[in-house]
Amino acid sequence: MTAFRGAAEALAAIGRKDPRLCAFLDVWHEEALARVPSAGRLPLGGLPFAVKGRAGIRSYAAHRLIAAGGVPVGSTSVPGPGTAWQTWGLGALGPTVNPWRPDRTPGGSSAGSAVAVAAGLVPLATGSDGAGSVRIPAAWCGVFGLKTTHGLLPSPDRSGLAAAGVLARSAAQARTYLRCVLDAHVDEPAPEAPVRAAHSTGLGFADVDPEVASVVREAVRRLEAAGVVRLTGGGCELLDPADAWQAVRKGAAAPPAEELRRENDRRLDAFFAHTPLLLTPVTPNRPHGHDGPGEVISTALTWAFNLSGHPAASVPAGFTADGCPVGLQLVARRGADAWLLAAAEAAEAALGFPRP
Repeated sequence: MTAFRGAAEALAAIGRKDPRLCAFLDVWHEEALARVPSAGRLPLGGLPFAVKGRAGIRSYAAHRLIAAGGVPVGSTSVPGPGTAWQTWGLGALGPTVNPWRPDRTPGGSSAGSAVAVAAGLVPLATGSDGAGSVRIPAAWCGVFGLKTTHGLLPSPDRSGLAAAGVLARSAAQARTYLRCVLDAHVDEPAPEAPVRAAHSTGLGFADVDPEVASVVREAVRRLEAAGVVRLTGGGCELLDPADAWQAVRKGAAAPPAEELRRENDRRLDAFFAHTPLLLTPVTPNRPHGHDGPGEVISTALTWAFNLSGHPAASVPAGFTADGCPVGLQLVARRGADAWLLAAAEAAEAALGFPRP
């Protein structure tokens, strides 16, 4: 395949732009350039990519990308000490900033990976998603993000809540990642249009910023007008998964939390038995400032699918009036990752790349 740029050009771009963005923790100039001659003879042809956090280079996905001829150019920022729950990253030079609004967070915890892709420093970056850590920064940085089906790839988290994922400029570029990390055919054609889908603003429990909800509704309307989806009459209402997620994270799930999780699984199984695609906002809020989200739970619409294990993606849906990107979340049945990518590509083709 043809790389969007070589490792040398990516490293030069990082040198120019990252002092303002703080997307990277480490940049591997010599190591990356040393890999280029041998990588050029492999399928990815030296495609530069970034890895989430310093441990990312040891991940299964990174090993597979390197084996296919990808060149890792650096490790990207994640939340620093004392900010583990916050949705931002801490780069080598300070807080990671959103390329669209430097006064706002890029989301997290795959913060630097999203920023590196959004700023055009690399075409794709690895991520991991335990509660929305790929989808939230993808949404807030205006790029594509995929959380894979749980169990499809090794989990980086002992609780099993986290799944491997990728951030890329488009769903088509994310397919490059999936081809490399899976021992399976992933080049599915676009789903037969229109796809039966349901749109839920708050999944039955979340309060969503009216402007965020409006941007997503307009994106869904455009998908329906373009013949990409056909909205069904039924929706998808879940119980608020916050207590169940917290219990699993702590490793001490109490019976009420276990029953809540089972009930949501029952509801999702019933939904996907008849409707292949669920559409929601990625977050209930827009990117917040670097002082934090306050009382708002940014993960309110994402972490249910970490508990259930379904694949979920974020596609750029548009912008709020103050220039903040908004993401449209697409969720499919378990194991339908390649199908979901094809559906996301069809959605991107209909929506284009929205500009503020």
